[in-house]
Amino acid sequence: MVSIRRAYGVVPEALRHPLSDRSVVALAIVAAVACWRPELWVSVTVGCLAWIVVRRSDVMPRRVLVLLVMVSVVAGMRTNSEWTHIVPDRLGPYEGWIRVIDDPQPFGSATRVVVEVEGQRFEVWARGRAIRTRVGMWRGGELVRVHGERRSLDAHRQMRVAWQHVVGEFRLAWASDVRPGGPIARASNRVRSAIEQGAAVLPGDDGALFRGLVVGDDRDQPSEMIRRFRSSGLSHLTAVSGQNVSFLLAAAGPMLRVLRPWGRWVVTLGLIAWFVSLTRFEPSIVRAGTMAALSATAFVLGRERAPGRILCLAVTALLVVDPLIVRSVGLWLSIGATGGVVTIGPWLGHRLRRLGTFATPVGITLGAQAGVIVPAMLVFGRLPLVSVPANLLAVPVASFVMLYGLPAGLIAGSVPSVAPIVMAPCRLGVRWVDTVAVLADRAEPGGTVSWIGWVVLVVIVVSIALRDGPGRDRSTEV
Repeated sequence: MVSIRRAYGVVPEALRHPLSDRSVVALAIVAAVACWRPELWVSVTVGCLAWIVVRRSDVMPRRVLVLLVMVSVVAGMRTNSEWTHIVPDRLGPYEGWIRVIDDPQPFGSATRVVVEVEGQRFEVWARGRAIRTRVGMWRGGELVRVHGERRSLDAHRQMRVAWQHVVGEFRLAWASDVRPGGPIARASNRVRSAIEQGAAVLPGDDGALFRGLVVGDDRDQPSEMIRRFRSSGLSHLTAVSGQNVSFLLAAAGPMLRVLRPWGRWVVTLGLIAWFVSLTRFEPSIVRAGTMAALSATAFVLGRERAPGRILCLAVTALLVVDPLIVRSVGLWLSIGATGGVVTIGPWLGHRLRRLGTFATPVGITLGAQAGVIVPAMLVFGRLPLVSVPANLLAVPVASFVMLYGLPAGLIAGSVPSVAPIVMAPCRLGVRWVDTVAVLADRAEPGGTVSWIGWVVLVVIVVSIALRDGPGRDRSTEV
């Protein structure tokens, strides 16, 4: 009976989550507000206000009130606790071993890397060709023997890097020996090294773009490529997210299906944790990994797996565990895009059905754009008009590169003799994506023209959606 009900989209009440959809959304909102403003009175007030809005949607409103206030207070307390640790314990000269947290990233004429010194994180800015070359060879998880000086950050800079738990700046004087680090770091670096070697057969900057699509490694992408991907609305393709996790699990599907449910669950969580580690725990991939883990857990327990609910639960959990991540722009872009895709996207796709095959892709693309409009405007001050056609043309091909590219890159890196053949499809896919970015960058009008274009596009979409609303079933018309 349960399987029949599921087949018709009906989930038994016993298998539903005890909280309503509104309450789950409220949990994520109060957690976010409490992490941004951790004062106790703010936490309690926001929790109570959220309860007033959602109390009639649950059969046990008092339980919801307690849960909302508890999550809000705990998130506020966790935030206050984390902020007390964003202060360097010691300043001044240091000589010894440091641990590299993430791969070095180029910023103009400098290279930035986050390191751990005696249990605290500092940012290192390498300037000058010799030191940049030296630092650029470091990899996440490695141990490096250094000499330098720990310094504090000004308040503005401290606020910008707090989400990375950086407490100060480390002025590097010299660096010498490098050790591989722990077993997880060694395994991740071996995989990334194999993918890098496999991508080396691609001409020009295609290898750098390939690594960005597959594992989010964009450190070797030239500034012009980064600029055109941003101006065309395609920069999200080089930031690993839920799409990459979905393709990983899809590729592992044949292996997972032969396992028993709990064995499948364990292996699935292991694959997710491995990929999150491989991609350096970027906020977007941590969010995606958390959602995938919650979905796998719901599946094995026989619970419903509504994407919107899982997104809200994942956001709540992430903010309680790591409150400072609330200040990550990448996280909010990821949350907004995912929220738009799982809510607005299907709604638009259904109402734009007169577009035929393009209804769902257009709906999903517009949903993602709607979800990121607020953070994109606040941070970047623009939302490219060409992002809609650019994503429609680039995403399907980029998805193929993500799905095929990970195993292909590993094979090509491990067996160089077959690399040109194995990587040929990736070469075509990467070239297509970059060509779309180039053409979209040239076509983007910018300024007032872009806003006029968005208004026209919204009017067209709304008119079609209203004309083909849910009340009309064209299939029954004579």
